[in-house]
Amino acid sequence: MDHHFFKNMENKTGVNMKDIFELANSLQGANFKDEHTIRSVIKRVSQIANKPVSQELEDKIIQSVINDGKQIDLSTIANMLNKK
Repeated sequence: MDHHFFKNMENKTGVNMKDIFELANSLQGANFKDEHTIRSVIKRVSQIANKPVSQELEDKIIQSVINDGKQIDLSTIANMLNKK
């Protein structure tokens, strides 16, 4: 992904590009079958986006990732941030 993509995301969301890179780096090698890991990612995205996530929504996301095999990748995170 190029610099323009991240600058564009930063402008749309108000989220610092450095935070986005740190989040993306933290996802590499993460175990997304582990509930604790997924909760940590959800909390981090929530903080970065300055958008609270209810316990109910957090539980649904975890179920979706663990039970349904949904993937969390940079595109998914970008979509979450764009909904800010």
